[in-house]
Amino acid sequence: MWPIRIVKQYERGVKFRFGRHTSTKGPGIVILIPIVDQLVKVDLRELVLDEPAQSSITKDNALVDIDFVVFMQVTEADLAIIAIANFIQAVRNLATTTLRAVIGEMDVEEVLSKREAINERLRAKMQQETTRWGVTVNNVEIREVKPQKDIQDAMTRLVTADRTKRALITESEGMRQAAINVAEGSKQSAILQAEGERQAAILGAEGHRQASILEAEGFAIGLSRIYESAHTVDANTMGLQYLDMMRSLGAGASTKWIIPMDLASIATTLSGTLANIAANGGLPQPAAAASSTGTEPPAEAQPS
Repeated sequence: MWPIRIVKQYERGVKFRFGRHTSTKGPGIVILIPIVDQLVKVDLRELVLDEPAQSSITKDNALVDIDFVVFMQVTEADLAIIAIANFIQAVRNLATTTLRAVIGEMDVEEVLSKREAINERLRAKMQQETTRWGVTVNNVEIREVKPQKDIQDAMTRLVTADRTKRALITESEGMRQAAINVAEGSKQSAILQAEGERQAAILGAEGHRQASILEAEGFAIGLSRIYESAHTVDANTMGLQYLDMMRSLGAGASTKWIIPMDLASIATTLSGTLANIAANGGLPQPAAAASSTGTEPPAEAQPS
């Protein structure tokens, strides 16, 4: 045995003296006493364990083949040599048994859809065991999950049915939304039409109201003008109107007439006025004006 050993940068040397662990050396030159000292080198680089496909049974009794990779690294060289005889083989066996335990707690659908969760559970469970060996499991990656043929066919049909269901749901949702949009449009159109009719009715009523007001005002003005004109008409004018009315009655076929009492007094006044006009050459005297006020004419003006 050479008294001088060289430990590389990525290695550590576990030194034994008379079979007893004394220290961990490296990197660099390590001096040993022949026959007394012994040095065991440990590689500290990350190791990749490529495991073949392992058959596992899921919670719902489906058989699946799982291919995975384990990334591990020695962190304590002395424990990796003293605590276990072959830490690499130990990690391989631990990975296989842990994988089967984790898969046995899950349904086949979960196994196919939750790879990240399976990776994390495998790493955590393995780390609990490998710590006492001075080994750290950095990561576990599942590369492929392959169910049995009948399971694959069933999963394919399930995926097809699920996609068909989603398509129908999406189509029905689109039709529902379209119907809602059409109904909303009809509602808005009806509201706008009703609002337009309401505005038109309001404007029409307002126009009729203004026309009625103007018509009433015109009628009131006409009545006012008639009333003003009636104040200026004397009894002679009214008498002439009554005589004209009597002439119209006389031209009719009736043989009986009912004459109001006021008509007789007006006729008396009118006859006096006509006599006065005839006596004065066609010019009415002031007495006629007095008769228009409702007073009796002088006795000499009345006819015999």
